[in-house]
Amino acid sequence: MPLYEHVFLARQDVSQTQVEALTKEYSDVIEQGQGKITKTEYWGLKSLAFKIKKNRRAHYTLLNIDAPAAAVTEMERRMGLSTDVIRFMTVKVEEHETEPSAQMRKSDRDDRGERGDRGGFRGDRGGFRGDRGGFRGDRPPREGGGFRGDRPDRPPREGGGMRADRGDRPPREGGEGRPPRNPNPERT
Repeated sequence: MPLYEHVFLARQDVSQTQVEALTKEYSDVIEQGQGKITKTEYWGLKSLAFKIKKNRRAHYTLLNIDAPAAAVTEMERRMGLSTDVIRFMTVKVEEHETEPSAQMRKSDRDDRGERGDRGGFRGDRGGFRGDRGGFRGDRPPREGGGFRGDRPDRPPREGGGMRADRGDRPPREGGEGRPPRNPNPERT
């Protein structure tokens, strides 16, 4: 039989016991269709990236399913009719994972410890991430100070500004060829 991973999101205002009842209901649908649920994981109440049907959070549940396609289709049909399920997704896989899913492996994140030499706000370089005054690795220092006009591979721009390439306007500093600005123009 084909193997599937199925995740569904239940509304934020239902309780965890109601989510477990929904999981049992959909597991029964799969078993009636001559399939079986090999693993069930409740991931908890998590924040959503964006609002879905006026919900900012949802209860996440993962089901590993070994069932014919007709049973999965019937389960998805019933989920679509339920007002407690706001989203679901079924993915066909070659084989199921035997270890806990990435959502359940929180101990891996806790075991990482220090962030190493990445720097950051309290890193050994000090300051914020944009502070480049500290250690730069094996890179040689830049030539020319790093400003655009000082780059040896490009000639400097004439006039030095953004509008230097426009020949139809005189520069603002001199004010030659341009009438003076009147801060209080007369109204007519």
